[in-house]
Amino acid sequence: MTKKEKVQYWLDIAAEDLDLGEFLCQSRRWLYSAFMCHQVIEKMLKAYWTATRDDVPPYIHEHKQLAKLCGLYEQMNEAQRDFLQEIRLMNIEARYPDYKRSIANMLNEEKTKQIVEQTKQLQQWILQKCSHAMKPSSLSDNTSK
Repeated sequence: MTKKEKVQYWLDIAAEDLDLGEFLCQSRRWLYSAFMCHQVIEKMLKAYWTATRDDVPPYIHEHKQLAKLCGLYEQMNEAQRDFLQEIRLMNIEARYPDYKRSIANMLNEEKTKQIVEQTKQLQQWILQKCSHAMKPSSLSDNTSK
């Protein structure tokens, strides 16, 4: 797989997760919509990692740590950093029911729509960073790794 194909893999599954997150929001499934938004950001960060590095992204789910490790955190504005902090709570995979309930109680239609919109904005910002990193002049001869 080329570097470009690996990046595209992450971008494609992030786009699918966003579609699902929007559908879940429209279906009034706030908790799972927010979880899918968490997944979108994680995959976008891994796409950027893949676009800018030659190693495989780490198997971690902490957005702030991923963003710092790949050098993207320093490029983020305060609102983007705040959103990373907020969206980390939505990682409900393998969480106990009490935790899920407490997160679900924080969410409603307005809050979930806000999360979806902020996810879209950050997704687009990271996509621009990936596109810039993937320009032919920035790839050198490492495209077939």
